[in-house]
Amino acid sequence: MLTRYYERCREIIDRHGGTTDKFIGDAVMGVWGAVAAHEDDAERATRAALELVDMVAGLGADLGIAELAARAGVLSGEASVGSGGNAQGLVVGDLVNTASRLQSIAEPGTVFVGEATKGLVGAAIEFKAVGEHHVKGKDLAVAVYQAMRVIAISTPRRGGELADGPFVGRDDELRMLKDQLHATGREGRARMVSIIGEGGIGKTRLSQELVRYIDGIKEDIYYHNGRSPSYGDGVTFWALGEMIRQRAGIVEGEDAAKSRIKLRTMVADFTPDDEDQKWIEPRLAAVIGLAPMPPGDRSELFGALRSFFQSVANRGTVLMVFEDLHWADEGLLDFIDELVERTTSHPILVVCLTRPELLERRPTWGASRKRTLTMHLSRLDEDSMRALVAGLAPGIPEDLVVRIADRTAGVPLHAVEFVRMLLNTAQLVPAGGGFEFIGSGDDLSIPDTVNAIIGARLDRLEPDELAIIQDAAVLGLTFTITDVAAMRGIPLADAESVLRELVRREILEVDED
Repeated sequence: MLTRYYERCREIIDRHGGTTDKFIGDAVMGVWGAVAAHEDDAERATRAALELVDMVAGLGADLGIAELAARAGVLSGEASVGSGGNAQGLVVGDLVNTASRLQSIAEPGTVFVGEATKGLVGAAIEFKAVGEHHVKGKDLAVAVYQAMRVIAISTPRRGGELADGPFVGRDDELRMLKDQLHATGREGRARMVSIIGEGGIGKTRLSQELVRYIDGIKEDIYYHNGRSPSYGDGVTFWALGEMIRQRAGIVEGEDAAKSRIKLRTMVADFTPDDEDQKWIEPRLAAVIGLAPMPPGDRSELFGALRSFFQSVANRGTVLMVFEDLHWADEGLLDFIDELVERTTSHPILVVCLTRPELLERRPTWGASRKRTLTMHLSRLDEDSMRALVAGLAPGIPEDLVVRIADRTAGVPLHAVEFVRMLLNTAQLVPAGGGFEFIGSGDDLSIPDTVNAIIGARLDRLEPDELAIIQDAAVLGLTFTITDVAAMRGIPLADAESVLRELVRREILEVDED
């Protein structure tokens, strides 16, 4: 039993991008971010914990041990990691001890998480507050939440009283998106727009503004949205599955029989021909996990998916927004390519939101055919960032607006997370339709969410690039090529080459002064 348990634990932790640090009796310790960081590590760990608990219940059913159950604790924060990552089990510190205590107070079959984890996960998982608990080794009570279930593959984080903030600095890009949408409907042919930029730069917000725009126009626009997960098996067409569920009105966790009826009704509505229905419906059912995939090669599946969205486009322009396409499987990328290429008489606009890593896999993405447009989003200028911060929390002092805008270096999401942190720590409180700042503002610590994004970017660097970044950090916020070359003991030309690449990728900025 333990052998099967250990094997499945390793599989689940690995599937969600973590590392099995050690087994202690029948306890397993998994870590995320010790070897390579991802900005969604807290969500990955919580999803893994939920699956682990479910796996043990299933193992008990298989073995005829009805009472077999596991419990889990998930905590996020800083820990000490030994050299060589955690290969030697050298992940230690208060975080590890507290996570163990959190696990020990959970009821069998449940997952408890700390406040930092809940904040990092956002709305992708449903949580229930279970109060503050005193645990061994902690003087103060720990706020605890129970992870209930996965709501969606990923959901933008929302911050209570915090609004979206003003839409700033992207008017030209939004105008181009609108033009592409109308050109698609006018010409009756597929088009593709790729919006490329680093994490938090505003890709999703730009697409949301387009959706807000289509809500107010008289044209019939059939909107679909799907996100590619950053981990997991069998999720090649997950983004397309989300779009199919949206169109059919199938909600997460709905009864399979009801879902199948909704799917069949939708296909019949958009595809009047009986033979087409018999071909398309079972393949869509397979994509959303309601049935096994029918026999046939990939071209059969691609053809069915393409025919379905083209049938929707017979009613009006179809808008398909693919988020996080840099995490997409090659199969999904191939489908998008084929959809745009082969749709010559139906109005379908495909909008791809992706980070530059996609271009490392497919350097010619979006540049090899007609009717495609690529937008590269840069960081916002100083005035736009100040307008964003002031709009997020009206009423905060001007000097604080300036400080937050300066610290966030042109990345809109970072500004949102700084303001959200002030709300969560009660330094910023609602007052008179706006906000009042009651904190000192002396120490604007970087929010956990921003730390996660920065850590993930750094962990994607090559070893020579990371080494130069580490030395540059010692030198300070500004440094010269000569200083870095001297610290590294490398030729000036070599240091300049690496630094130029880091500037190109917007890890560093050139000080023109």
